[in-house]
Parts: sequence; structure tokens; C-alpha cells
Amino acid sequence: MLYHLLAPLAKQHIFFNLFNYLTFRAAGAVVTALLLAFLCGPAVIRWLRARNVGQVIRAEGPASHQTKRGTPTMGGLIILMATVIPTLLWARLDSRYVVVAVLAMLWAGTIGFIDDYLKIVRSKSQGLVARWKLIGQVSFGIALGVTLLYWPLAPDLPPASTQVPLFKYTLLVMPPVLYVAFVTLVVTGTSNAVNLTDGLDGLAAGLTAILAGSFAAFAYVFGRIDWTRYLLVYFLPGAQEMTIFCGALAGAALGFLWFNAHPAQVFMGDTGSLAIGGALGAVAIMLKAEFLLLIAGGVFAAEAVSVMLQVWVYRWHKRRRGKEYADAHRVFRMAPLHHHFEKLGWAEPQVVTRFYILGVLCAAIALATLKVR
Repeated sequence: MLYHLLAPLAKQHIFFNLFNYLTFRAAGAVVTALLLAFLCGPAVIRWLRARNVGQVIRAEGPASHQTKRGTPTMGGLIILMATVIPTLLWARLDSRYVVVAVLAMLWAGTIGFIDDYLKIVRSKSQGLVARWKLIGQVSFGIALGVTLLYWPLAPDLPPASTQVPLFKYTLLVMPPVLYVAFVTLVVTGTSNAVNLTDGLDGLAAGLTAILAGSFAAFAYVFGRIDWTRYLLVYFLPGAQEMTIFCGALAGAALGFLWFNAHPAQVFMGDTGSLAIGGALGAVAIMLKAEFLLLIAGGVFAAEAVSVMLQVWVYRWHKRRRGKEYADAHRVFRMAPLHHHFEKLGWAEPQVVTRFYILGVLCAAIALATLKVR
């Protein structure tokens, strides 16, 4: 919005020329997101506490988590506001990249909000039935895949394709139906991976800031023709505007972390985790960087895989040797992965800090692939 209002005034005063610079607007989005989170956070927390919107703690979870019962949740509203508002303020609103990213976040956030509302306000233990939650995620994935097939963001590239890391100017081209399925898998998988990771104070928020920051760098690189020629990757016209959205998301996550750090004053709930996952999945798809998402978001991926592996092995043993044998031969002491390390005796802040370190390592490896070709 500010770009459209103030950039044309550069002819009258040189100061307004700043709004033509992407780096200035991206920095503005980060700062605005942080300030919004700081300013709105206490009010949202008071509002949630006044309405008894408290976290429900599973009985089978770690015993130390029982003290968190009743902590305000649905704090993802803070992240949504602190991401969407700065994006609308600082980004070009005629950018399809930005519009799709914002829609993805709002769509997934709405699914999470309904789930939290039913679970906490309406006291339905299961929240939104998993089938309907999955239908909501899959429907958006299909819609996004079909849209990118018929109205591609990069007309010079095959629509049903993605870039392959470590190889210069290499695309993996898929049949249209397979591509739509691939997009749906990425959006749904990322959304659920962030949701599963949100189990310790500050864990998902900190990892989100790291991952969003790395994708802000990817968006900036892929949207600059000089950088893409130097790094031997494909140029995506207009993709640089995604830097503002990713910067706003990183700033919002850091601002939320102020209140979510151990001991947490508020949890993001499905409202935040599904919104973050849906947004990051959509960003990676539009940048044709789905494999980079897997690398940079390695911790999120490991958390999701730990749950799938635990469930599959448990069911396999139970089917063949019975429940008692399955209970005694689990892959992890508890899934997702962060709970396994808690069961091993690691303190919660220790798990979170070490996962942050791994998150930075994964992001650094993903960024390094731009040069290693």
C-alpha cells in the first residue's frame, strides 16, 4: 500500500524514492511486524485469558507439561496480524506472489482457528474432525496447483516443474496431475509438520523465524536476474516481492517468541501453526523451491517423520505380535521427536536451543546449495 501511495511522489521529493527499494520495504516489514507483535501481544493474551481460552494438555504427555494447563492458546492470531498487516503495508499489492502467500496463510489459519475454537471454546476434545481438517488443506493445495498450471507465475518455465538443488539450470518436470498432487502434498505436509513441532515453548516460533528468514533470501535471489545468472538458477520475475512477506513472517515469529519463550505466556495453537505451515509451503511452491524447503526446514521434516515412523512401526508390531510387544518396541520413547529427548532427560529449554542450532544448520546448508552447483 505504501509503495503505491508514496513511490510516485519520488518525482517531487527524493525521500520517497526509498519506497522503490525492495530492501528498504523488506526492512520496514520486519520492523513493523516486530512492533505489531510487541504492541498487540499483551492485549491478545489478556483477551484470551478473559475468555478462558486455555491450552488442553494430553494426559499421556510429559509430566512437566501438566503445569502448562490453562495457558492461553490461539496466540497464532498475533502472528497472523503481525504478518498480514505489514505485508499489505509494505509490499506491492499487484504482485500475485504476495496475494497467494497471504491467501494461503489466511486459509490455513482459518482451519486452525476453527479447530482451536471447537477444541477449547466448545470443549470438543478432538476439535475439528481430522477428516475435515485434511479436506480443507487438500482443497487449497489442489486449487493452488491448478492455478499455477493455468496461470503460471513464471511464463518462461514449464508450469508443472520445480528446481533441483545442486544442479545448474535443472528442472524436474512432472505431468500436470502429478504436479497438482505434489503441490497438495507440500502444502499439507508443511502445514502439519509445523503443527507437530509446536509442542515446546518457543520451538515452532523460533524455527519459523529461521526458515522464513532463509526463504526471504531465496525470494530476493530468484527475483534478481543478475544474481540468478551468477548462481546459475532460474529467474522468477516478481518473486522478490516475496521477500517482504517472508520478512514480515520472520519478524512476526520473533515478536511472538517474546511471549512464547519458556515459560510461555501464550501458545500459538493450530491457528498459528497451520497458518505458518500453509504460508511457507505456498511460498516454496511459488519459488519452485520445494526441495530447498525440505532442506532448510529439516527440523520440521524430522518432527513429522518421527510421528509417521512411530505410528507405522507401532501398528506393524501390534498387528503381528500384539499390543504389549508394540508398546515395548517403539522407535522413540515418545513422538514427536522433541518429546523423545525430553524423555531422555533433556530440559525443555535445552531441547529448544539445540533444535534452533539444528535449524540454523539446515538453513545454512540450503543457502549453500545456491553456490554449490
